[in-house]
Amino acid sequence: MENNLLEKIVEPLLDWYHKNSRCLPWRENREAYRVWVSEIMLQQTRVEAVIPYYERFMKRFPTIASLAACEDEELFKLWEGLGYYSRARNLKKAAQVICAQHQGNFPEEFEEILALPGIGAYTAGAISSIAFEKAKAAVDGNVLRVITRLTRDSHDISDAKFRGQVTEELEKIYPSEGRGDFTQSLMELGAVVCVPNGEPRCGECPLSSLCRAFGSGTQLQYPVKKKKTARKVEQRTVLILQLQDKTALRKRDDKGILSGMWELPNIDGILDEQQVRQWLAEKALAVKEVKTPVNGKKQLKHVFTHIEWHMTYWIIICENEGSDDEIIWVTAEQLENEIALPTAFKKVYRSACIT
Repeated sequence: MENNLLEKIVEPLLDWYHKNSRCLPWRENREAYRVWVSEIMLQQTRVEAVIPYYERFMKRFPTIASLAACEDEELFKLWEGLGYYSRARNLKKAAQVICAQHQGNFPEEFEEILALPGIGAYTAGAISSIAFEKAKAAVDGNVLRVITRLTRDSHDISDAKFRGQVTEELEKIYPSEGRGDFTQSLMELGAVVCVPNGEPRCGECPLSSLCRAFGSGTQLQYPVKKKKTARKVEQRTVLILQLQDKTALRKRDDKGILSGMWELPNIDGILDEQQVRQWLAEKALAVKEVKTPVNGKKQLKHVFTHIEWHMTYWIIICENEGSDDEIIWVTAEQLENEIALPTAFKKVYRSACIT
């Protein structure tokens, strides 16, 4: 990777950013706590989706101390719909570490930031440069796409060694002033101009005259990334158990996907009605009626990063609470205002037209 070529991008990129950057709530105030929360929320989530979550979150938890002291259930309810709940757990864990080890002040040194729960090299680099004006790069998929197209580099961008090399080369060219802006200019260019899907908007790019992929018409050949391993498909039977105006929930195990979250009771595999009735009988749940969903659909799919759930669901009207101590019965109002239900199960709940 040619350092001379990279040196030429700094001035035009900063000039473009100052004229064209989007107005986003976390850019109005670059205090480290605010930058940190935004970067965690933005992981694998679109900017447009994050904005209302970010604004609600900062209103409820304006300080690190308030986040550290919050109840998990309230935190998860604020996070509901963003997915990847481990991000929320790690935010709280890191806030508690900051309060315990840094007197509630966000640490300024890169290595101390990197040591916090849930923070990797990209997030630590973003916070270091944006909040503290340090020459630390934040290299994600957007930045790798910009750099590999600019340099026509065919390295596999999923290779951690290559990502480290890009980070190191970028840090050599950081300007003496406006380091946070430079980090954000690279992010911004990859998000709105050098886009991941479809044709890049090369006519709007401040680096087109320098870009080797553009010069050779090979933009869509970069970045190079090895094919993803096919997702594991899991079949699940989900039960929407209703008792008067209440719905049954239970807590998931503390390990694995959606660990410790509330869920609709569910069983591995595809169960027919007889098998469902047998499962309910083992829980001493008396069945009053087995209902067909209003829209007639009984199958839904939900995709996680590495796993795909194919869910068959049943709506069961119960006559009693049964004997399973793990099950609780909650109202629709509680589900709406108090309890966070992961998207996979909320999708089933809504498809069944439960209100």
